[in-house]
Amino acid sequence: MSAYTIDNLVNDLIVMLVAYVYVLLTIFIPLILKKKDIISKFTARKAVHMFAGLAILSSPFYVWPFFPTIIAGSLTVLVYFSSKESKVKQLKELYEAIGEEAEERVGYLQGPFFYCLSITLLVFIFALMAPDKFYFPIAGILIMIVSDTIASVIGKRFGKRTITLSWTGTTRSLEGSLAFLITSFAICLFSLYFFGLLIPNNQAQLTWGNILIFSIITSVSATIIEQLSPSTYDDLSVPLISTLIIFLFSLPFI
Repeated sequence: MSAYTIDNLVNDLIVMLVAYVYVLLTIFIPLILKKKDIISKFTARKAVHMFAGLAILSSPFYVWPFFPTIIAGSLTVLVYFSSKESKVKQLKELYEAIGEEAEERVGYLQGPFFYCLSITLLVFIFALMAPDKFYFPIAGILIMIVSDTIASVIGKRFGKRTITLSWTGTTRSLEGSLAFLITSFAICLFSLYFFGLLIPNNQAQLTWGNILIFSIITSVSATIIEQLSPSTYDDLSVPLISTLIIFLFSLPFI
């Protein structure tokens, strides 16, 4: 790797500033709308879930690949301390705006914490081991962000056929799971094509054959993992395990 220059640092700090501003807006705009009763708690939580993690798209544009870990790690700490007992008014309000009934027992935003933790772990692991393959964690994280949200909405609105696995304690709908599979495949195509073929910024280049095969494997494995995971932990298990599977599978090819 060439020497890290002042210009590289300026570039990274600008990208990081934009990412921080974006994430804070996606967190606090739904919070404000919920406080004004413009949107429901469910909508506020799904809006944060859907949009905050999209900051992961900035990852390939850093010269020093550990900047995404700094951003994700700091937000993980922020979410962990967002509780009903928090002394910081904004963090307490965030908990009250998007906290679920199941999180009352633990007293903090367990789902969003696992969401942030999974992003932190993935960007750190890939910055350390494969900074030229950030499109894999991007795909896994976008599946968690977009597919999970769409599957939840489709399941609530149109779900008629239920799937229940006793050891997960969670009931999901067939319609929601199909939505998860289809959107996961589309997300993988986008992520791998955009960052691995269209604009491979510091990334190992892919072929269309790679993209199609990797997308099928990732979307199918993510859907299976989502089915097998309790809803409390799927924000951690889905992106981590599906990304690990596709990374290991890809090693002989790229």
